[in-house]
Amino acid sequence: MHIGSATTIVIAGNDNRGLLFGVGYLLRKLEMEPNRAMLATDINITTAPQYPVRGQQIGYRYKNNTYDAWTVAQFDQQTRDLAVFGNNTIQVVAPNSDDRNDSPLFPAPALETLIGICKSTISYGLDFDLYYPEMAKDYSDPAQVDAELQKADALFRALPHIDALYVPGGDPGHTEPRYLLPLVEKEAEILHKYHPHAKVWISAQGFNAAWYSEFYSILREQHPKFITGFFVGPQSRDSFPLQRRMIPAQYQLQAYPDIAHSMHAQFAMPDWDPAYAFSEGREPIDPRPMEETNIYRTFAGLHSGFVTYSEGVNDDVNKVIWDQLGWSSQTDPMDTLRDYSRYFLGSQIGPFDSSTFADAIMGLERNWNGSPLTNRGVDTTLLQFQALERAADAGQLRNWRFEMALYRAYYDAYIRARLLRETCAEQQALAILRSAPEGNSIKTIAAAREALNATPHSSAQDLRKRIFELADNLFHDAGMQLSTQKYGASGIERGANLDRVDVNLNNRAWMEKQFDRLEKLPTEAGRQAGLSAMLHYEDPGPGGFYDDLGDPSDEPHLVMGEGASRDPQLYATTVNGIADKIPDEGLRISTITYAETLYDTPVEMRYEDLDPAKHYRLRVTYGGEDYTLPIRLIANDAVEIHAPLRRKGNPETLEFDIPQSATTHGKLDLKWTRPTGAGGGGRGLQIAEVWLITEAAR
Repeated sequence: MHIGSATTIVIAGNDNRGLLFGVGYLLRKLEMEPNRAMLATDINITTAPQYPVRGQQIGYRYKNNTYDAWTVAQFDQQTRDLAVFGNNTIQVVAPNSDDRNDSPLFPAPALETLIGICKSTISYGLDFDLYYPEMAKDYSDPAQVDAELQKADALFRALPHIDALYVPGGDPGHTEPRYLLPLVEKEAEILHKYHPHAKVWISAQGFNAAWYSEFYSILREQHPKFITGFFVGPQSRDSFPLQRRMIPAQYQLQAYPDIAHSMHAQFAMPDWDPAYAFSEGREPIDPRPMEETNIYRTFAGLHSGFVTYSEGVNDDVNKVIWDQLGWSSQTDPMDTLRDYSRYFLGSQIGPFDSSTFADAIMGLERNWNGSPLTNRGVDTTLLQFQALERAADAGQLRNWRFEMALYRAYYDAYIRARLLRETCAEQQALAILRSAPEGNSIKTIAAAREALNATPHSSAQDLRKRIFELADNLFHDAGMQLSTQKYGASGIERGANLDRVDVNLNNRAWMEKQFDRLEKLPTEAGRQAGLSAMLHYEDPGPGGFYDDLGDPSDEPHLVMGEGASRDPQLYATTVNGIADKIPDEGLRISTITYAETLYDTPVEMRYEDLDPAKHYRLRVTYGGEDYTLPIRLIANDAVEIHAPLRRKGNPETLEFDIPQSATTHGKLDLKWTRPTGAGGGGRGLQIAEVWLITEAAR
């Protein structure tokens, strides 16, 4: 309001927490510079949150990609920053999780830090919750139950305040419902001795079909009163809608979404290009504003709030997207990104306003759409960020949120530049093999090697140099661990993609391995035959078909299912993934990328316009993760091509006859299945390559 020449801003709330969020709203909208703050337009708004729980998880543990290097003061700042965007809950992971007891990067012991976070959260009037996995092997053993209760008593007593206890059925831990629920009931009694108003939430994560049935029966028959509700998170074989139907209505449901991972995850990117998957890995810097908005809105009518699963700051943008959607599910993600830019970086970055940085963040999400070979938007996004980088002041340049976005932009562009070069190099090497005259196999191999090892362009090396500079800055400015050796990351899969920045993006290592083998052969004929086999690896012959499953651009017969936009949890959608392997190991890329489906959904391929007069054989490469599952293949829902089998190698290529009766109508439908009823992550049904090969009818 205006009083004379002065401007008075009035913020009113139903309680102190309401005032805090009102102040946060104002701070997000203010255009602030040194000695100056301005509102571009008058604000006259009355608003209230749509959902009562809007929380973020903090894991102060070795596996975390950032937080294990943080002090209590840094967590205090993070708590304030999240509150500005409407977050009202901080959840910490108990020290007894699937992890080491400490980290070399810990500035203080785990319990001391958790107590500090708790006190900080209380000081702002926010909720402090505890995520408490049950990690003993067998809770049917009274001795293990007693030991668990003693640990719980010590931790509950040590923490100054607990608003809610969250106990997962698995991930980590793995406890059958008949033992889990009585154990948590005993823990709830201990909890309420010290924190009498604390709520209790349980998940069915990791349960197999039999355990889910048992779980639902207990709830229907006993209606345990100590449970507030249930949360639905990763490794839940029963979908969110199904759990809402099966769990009695007296219990609330919360979402526990994985916002940190891009593959091998609850909300994996189903069509992620292998070049990104190999290099950037499972836990990259991953702003996904549009996808997270779709995920949120898909399940918004089923839950009473959320606490997100995070492993550090790589998902920082996703955190505020969820917090703002929790306030209103109709929030425009672009508005949230403008607020994000304005609050963390200021109203201007040189001549650019908050919309410029917000649009560049959107560009990072668009970078991952389709192949980097054809997505020229990757270069456009880098140019946007480089313009911002040149215009930024010293404080903005060393702001870790700005540095993270720059790192992703440079990394994406470097991968695109390398993929273009390495794809061209492989094509040139193959052209040399095709055009070489007979009798010169040794010289041909030497020329192909030279083509494969073309020197990178200097512009790509400049990108690489900046990536390493930003990684170093991020470690010093935010404790972010983008390398295992340089910064102490706990593993490659925990965001350490600096260690994969130069991973092979073509088949060079596989080709070199073949060349090494062929050069040792005693005859020219043998070497020529080997080179021919390399050249014709994918060739299914006349009238045949080849699908490189796992490569979104080369799997025309794969049935993709519903798609992520309608099915974010991918229960009815085929996923393109990669194994925990890299091409540098001498493996052909086609054998370590794969298509997979989750739980009981089959991997399906469909062929049309086959020649009924032809007889077909099937060649298939089974490859993927190192664990194996029995896989069965049937045709047209009726003809068994092979009984359940476990592969003997990884990868393993096998051939099977297709009875001519299966293709007599010119069509063929193939379905691969795994044993039904499994729990856990539901993964393992993974198919890498398929050839359908014709031969004359018998």
